[in-house]
Amino acid sequence: MPPVFAPPSDVALPLHVIDQDKCKDWLQRQPDHVADWAQTNGFTGACGQMLLVPGPSGKPEMALAGYGTPAQRARRRFVLAGAAEKLPKGVYRIASGLDPQALDIECLGWLLSSYRFGRYHHQAEMNAALIAPEGVDSAGIESLAAAECLTRDLINTPSSDMGPDELQAAAETLAQQFGATISVTTDAALLEQNLPMIHAVGRASERRPRLIDMSWGTSGPKLTLVGKGVCFDTGGLNLKPGASMGLMKKDMGGAATVLGLARMIMAAGLPLQLRLLIPAVENSVSATAFRPGDVLTSRKGLTVEINNTDAEGRLVLADALALAAEGKPDLLISMATLTGAARVAVGPDLAPFFTDNDSDAAALASAANGSADPVWRLPFHTPYEARIEPGIADLDNAPAGGFAGSITAALFLRRFAGASRYIHFDIYGWNPTAAPAQPKGGAGQGARALFAALTKMLSL
Repeated sequence: MPPVFAPPSDVALPLHVIDQDKCKDWLQRQPDHVADWAQTNGFTGACGQMLLVPGPSGKPEMALAGYGTPAQRARRRFVLAGAAEKLPKGVYRIASGLDPQALDIECLGWLLSSYRFGRYHHQAEMNAALIAPEGVDSAGIESLAAAECLTRDLINTPSSDMGPDELQAAAETLAQQFGATISVTTDAALLEQNLPMIHAVGRASERRPRLIDMSWGTSGPKLTLVGKGVCFDTGGLNLKPGASMGLMKKDMGGAATVLGLARMIMAAGLPLQLRLLIPAVENSVSATAFRPGDVLTSRKGLTVEINNTDAEGRLVLADALALAAEGKPDLLISMATLTGAARVAVGPDLAPFFTDNDSDAAALASAANGSADPVWRLPFHTPYEARIEPGIADLDNAPAGGFAGSITAALFLRRFAGASRYIHFDIYGWNPTAAPAQPKGGAGQGARALFAALTKMLSL
């Protein structure tokens, strides 16, 4: 079940969110039994602190949540969630202490704290439920939480239960929920429909390659999302070492994230024409696997020398982007767990993106600040184009040298986006360590920032 707010209740316990710098002043304004209890229990308003305050009858009268200092809050997201996760079972309402500008994000963090991946093992539910405060868009916040939970579930599911078939089923379920149309091109039909690189990457697997194509909306600007759906990546004949294969169930994180973003868009009823393209494959090893040294011809007609079969994501995205560009969208966005170089550059928490449009970059940066969804712009550095031109073919899928790997991958993809207004995200899709509202495991990145920026970017 997606996380939701609790229904209004007369017995909800008031929750006061206390800034650490203002804690003493706040306590001085309270009855003696409240101030004494807080002092006795060492409550200072530090980040993540939680305290139940008993009334004269001994039953809880209120709850206090530490909100830390501005400097401490700058170092984390979803600050209130740190305290909310410690609250005992019950229903709570925020009584004071939160700036209106922070209210939506902290409420979202509370809902996201309730996420549990319980498909294979029972997970204890979160104890504390929150009543939506007055003035917040409760339905909108619940929709954001549901989209993030969808993305997390898809990424967290192991590849044994999340191959191309299951990814297709997830897209079909979403399409049915919101009245979208969907078509799927599978296996040999990929060659017939001129999607040869999607076929080449996935042909070695018994789980057949496919392109999932979903459409929703009949009027307004055209938005096309392309998500990398490599459901497991062995590295192909350039076989990954075991340690590098450990997280490859998340190599379809781009597809999971665009499905979450599509859910946000459709749930909000944005006035646009949405198209979602997911090349869904498994990069396996067999006698039919594509090989280092092969030259593949793409949908666009550009030839690609294969210098590393482990650089397969950009190949399946290339055909999907070429198809997307033929539809002349007003905005084309790709999302992929594409390069380790991006992680070296910005770490796991930031979602780097590439665009040639300064206005779109500014809109994304502004939206990210208000969405608790940090992004960072990296350059489409055109002088590096020569690095992806091997000579034997038009393009090289894995330039030698190792420098600027995320940039050269983005430049490779830009060749297939054509004249489209194009944004590419090179995400990680995974929380390596747990934090409030961000459990270890699958994570959407960039989707909330994009959703918040679309109104400006597409003049909706």
